[in-house]
Amino acid sequence: MRALSDQEIIESVLSGNVNDYTSLINRYKTKAFSLLLRMLRNRMEAEEALQDSFLKAYRNLGSFRKESAFGTWFYKIVYNTAITRLNSKRSRNDKGLISIDEKENLPELNYTGDRNSISEILSELVDQLPENYGTVITLFYINGYNCEEIAGLTNNSVSNVKVLLYRARTALKNKISELKLEKELL
Repeated sequence: MRALSDQEIIESVLSGNVNDYTSLINRYKTKAFSLLLRMLRNRMEAEEALQDSFLKAYRNLGSFRKESAFGTWFYKIVYNTAITRLNSKRSRNDKGLISIDEKENLPELNYTGDRNSISEILSELVDQLPENYGTVITLFYINGYNCEEIAGLTNNSVSNVKVLLYRARTALKNKISELKLEKELL
């Protein structure tokens, strides 16, 4: 049995088979959560934002124009949901309303030398980058978007995305050098 395309699933959902929306959720939840976790740096908040994003996408499914892929449209919703939450958090922080638990605590790096921990270390290092750098790295290397697609998702120019990607790579390389992990990671 062949897998249904996103468009076929959308048409099925719009014709009343709302349970088919689960297929889209299963198809996009992992990468969307990864992006949200990188941006929000809080697992519970990323989970809530993921639910919000899927709900927004479901409610607006009828207005989805087939000019772009569903994934691109959905990741734009995910990105904008994260930005809204970050702006809200900054606003609360500016007003002194943020709790101690919500403040960022960057993880300690525990490198053991095995392959799995290399991936974990890189993930932790990316988490320590500025928000826009981590987002661009995640979209480019993990989600597989090209610079043009990232520009569309983040409302930046292609040249700005390329600059951000260059700066993010440089910052990541500098962190690796700073922690003397070149031999293990590069």
